[in-house]
Amino acid sequence: MAHAKSTNPNEFILPDLGEGVHEAELIKWRVQVGQPVKEYDILAEMETDKALVEVPSPRSGVISALHGKEGEILKVGAVLVVYESDGQEPPTKAAPVATHKPTPRAPESPEEREDAGTVVGKVGGDLAGVSAADGKALATPAVRRLARDLGVDINRVEGSGIGRRVTERDVRLAASGAESGAAPATTAPAAPRPSGTAPAAAPAPRPTPMAASASPAPAAPSGSPAPNQTAAIPPGADFAKVPFRGVRRTIAGRLRQSVDTAVHFTVMDEADVSDLDGLRKKLAAASGEKVSFLPFVCSAVARALTEQFGVLNATVDDTAEEITQHRSVHLGIATDTESGLMVPVIRDAERLGVLEIGRHIAAIAAAARNRSIPREQLMGSTFTISNVGSYAGRFATPVINYPEVGILAAGRVREGMVVGKGGWFRVGKLLPLSLACDHRVVDGATGALCLARIVELLQNPEQLLAPAR
Repeated sequence: MAHAKSTNPNEFILPDLGEGVHEAELIKWRVQVGQPVKEYDILAEMETDKALVEVPSPRSGVISALHGKEGEILKVGAVLVVYESDGQEPPTKAAPVATHKPTPRAPESPEEREDAGTVVGKVGGDLAGVSAADGKALATPAVRRLARDLGVDINRVEGSGIGRRVTERDVRLAASGAESGAAPATTAPAAPRPSGTAPAAAPAPRPTPMAASASPAPAAPSGSPAPNQTAAIPPGADFAKVPFRGVRRTIAGRLRQSVDTAVHFTVMDEADVSDLDGLRKKLAAASGEKVSFLPFVCSAVARALTEQFGVLNATVDDTAEEITQHRSVHLGIATDTESGLMVPVIRDAERLGVLEIGRHIAAIAAAARNRSIPREQLMGSTFTISNVGSYAGRFATPVINYPEVGILAAGRVREGMVVGKGGWFRVGKLLPLSLACDHRVVDGATGALCLARIVELLQNPEQLLAPAR
């Protein structure tokens, strides 16, 4: 049942946390009853879908009551906090909400922070309940605090972020202009779009170059995720219970929906990537970047789906009984994080070259793992790739990322015997591939032919360097 809007000026209701979000899980209270707080102090951490957000206070005051227990699902519009009455008229509009992220390695400059997704990655605009009110600028609490510290009137700064939101870079540019006596800079220069690319279907953070110290290893986006961590069993106890909530509960619901709805079948093969390995190393040496096998796999998939297997670049609407085949290939990249599996999206992958795809993978993987990725970049994929070989294993039976109709799992590259024409053989590098499809949409022969085309492209990798379209 939807909660009505509170008429008590001392009550703060849970604001909209994102487009289409109607409820959120209370992860942790950051305040307690009787505690005085200031405007923009963080009240609680909430989780919606796969986005972790901080809910700041809309006013200064003393906490009188907290509604909800940690782990409880709260509806948008429900009373979250009650303040002690102080005779002041508090604002009635929802406070802004900023994406929470643990403190990562300190970037060297504001530009690097924005490129890495720690600024753009904050959920912006109406997508996170950050809304303009009474002439106030769109900005997160951290950016507002920075503006106050630098003596910048944030309401006079034109934002360059998502939904014209003011970013940290905008504030620093404005402060720099003011200090030098020049007119404050109000907009950040737009980054040039890589040659051959098209505008993305939705806002996305600009990728960062894959620096040698932060690049993924040759098998996958790097990092030390800890999926399915073992619970600490108390001494003397026989078991420990782990709450089934947060991202893990979201993952479970979506997997259950996929298994209950789609009719899965899987076809498997191996690609001889010996030539690709040589090309990959040459490309890395020429560009100064670490280049893994994964961007080549992404490029091969995008090309195959664009050329002749568009039936796999599709989504299903079971309610309307419709199949939607998409022109653009929006690749979901399954990414392990400490909170569970996330699938950030690379949009218009068919318009990107291998190096560009590699940079996108590095950027979205980092943003997913530090929880700064915007919610809209976790939506809208048309086909998913899961790099199971980044840890161990050869073949897999991946679960389709419903409502998509196809997912490709790439295993660990290994040395194996390759038999050529005429019976000769040699030791080469083999990449195991497992393609799962929704049999309601994709025939078995079509799935097998698509995988064969992907294998062919990987075994002749030069054409993958350029965009497919």
